[in-house]
Amino acid sequence: MAAATGSRSEEIIAWRPGVAGVTEVFHAHFTRHAYPMHVHDTWTLLIVDEGAVRYDLERHEHGTPLGTVSLLPPQVPHNGSAATPLGFRKRVLYLDAGCGPLDSSFIGPAVDTPDLADPLLRQRISQLHASLARRGDELEAASRLELVGERLRERLRPRLAEGARRGPDRRVAGALRELLDARLVEGVELGEAATLVHAHPAHLVRSFGAAYGIAPHQYLMARRVDRARRLLLDGVSAGEVAVRCGFYDQSHLSRHFKRVVGTPPGRYARGLR
Repeated sequence: MAAATGSRSEEIIAWRPGVAGVTEVFHAHFTRHAYPMHVHDTWTLLIVDEGAVRYDLERHEHGTPLGTVSLLPPQVPHNGSAATPLGFRKRVLYLDAGCGPLDSSFIGPAVDTPDLADPLLRQRISQLHASLARRGDELEAASRLELVGERLRERLRPRLAEGARRGPDRRVAGALRELLDARLVEGVELGEAATLVHAHPAHLVRSFGAAYGIAPHQYLMARRVDRARRLLLDGVSAGEVAVRCGFYDQSHLSRHFKRVVGTPPGRYARGLR
């Protein structure tokens, strides 16, 4: 549930998503507020959409110009304030230090290089924020979180990441597809799927995409939409279709149905002969 406060110059939106590894999503626009020195028990993953932020970490000054990704490690004091009179607009993910994508071995590299100029990483983080804001798309958000974590590990410890990364695995991809087919309505969390298939979540997502040309969450939603079409042809109402096909609610069905079919389910049903 999101909590929002704000005025014309100060805006805050925060919520706890239902995705393992993310403890909080925080969006804010500040013009006057300056953070004092403080610490978090989570990783702080920050992107700035307007303006710039300056902060001190381990007695060194850093900044976040547009296009930069900042990663602040847990238990390391830092502050923060606007670098210009116009303030800044930021999006932040607080990542669990225990079950998130980064363990304590990455704290040292993050202290040394907290600001990363990486367009691909920034794009993946922005896509993750979008999926975290949509109820019912938790599998997509978890998949995007794995890709963000993989990219962070590559940047912080390139040699370690290169050695740990493996190519596509069709056995793993096939096992995940069978699982998604079997759990079409109730769905499956990415962590549970990784446990059942005996594969790292990031390897699972990459192998599925390489094998079938589609992400796991896209495959699951396409299968649900396909089932929804058949039920609509049978005269079932859109609200009942959403329940019987595993969508969070009717608006969740409508969003994905229109994306796949090109028209909302209600208009599709009205066009039946």
